Amino acid sequence: MSIKGKVTIKDYFIKRGLQKMLVDLFLQKHFKSAGYVKVDLIRTPMGTRVIIYAERPGRIVGRRHIYLRALREILEKEFGIERPSIYVHPVEKPELNAKVMAERIARALERGIRFRRAAFTALRMIMAAGARGAEIIISGKLRSERAKFEKFTAGVVFKSGTPSEELVDEAVTYALLKPGVYGITVRITLPNKRHPDDIEIKEEAPPEVEKLLEEKKTEGG
Repeated sequence: MSIKGKVTIKDYFIKRGLQKMLVDLFLQKHFKSAGYVKVDLIRTPMGTRVIIYAERPGRIVGRRHIYLRALREILEKEFGIERPSIYVHPVEKPELNAKVMAERIARALERGIRFRRAAFTALRMIMAAGARGAEIIISGKLRSERAKFEKFTAGVVFKSGTPSEELVDEAVTYALLKPGVYGITVRITLPNKRHPDDIEIKEEAPPEVEKLLEEKKTEGG
């Protein structure tokens, strides 16, 4: 608790966390077409470094940085961010980013593409990018007035424990259509990371080689 106007460490981090959440919601709302993914706020002696990750950075920067100038003013006045310096970075391998793929499916549904086609297209792109597995769940009034969900999977997707936390990227987004709101959940098992089920076979050296190595160790000792 804070005493006599003093701000504790706990209050400080709660305030910073709330500030980041509000900025994230704002960017997600206004830069959805840019494939916005996430934002990092880093305090520096010179102010605050705002790092935005998006699939199409150009739509956030704007021609001659016109959007950045407006965004800098909004972040400072509306969200209380001190002297913001904005950097926009592209997402590496967007097909392996669950947020990007969920937004792609949402935009496809809003353009009138059938949910099965949108899901299978995204699933093929994810697996072609090298993912170890992927799962796409689309829920809503898919074929009738009753809400249902359909699941599309490929490869291996961990659902619990440490592997699900360290190896799986997950994102949820929504699409507003005439029948109502559709929910899209995407889970991607990332490549280039050791999985619990991976087996490594180590070849043992022949006995004569091991004997020779032991002799050399003895000589050297």
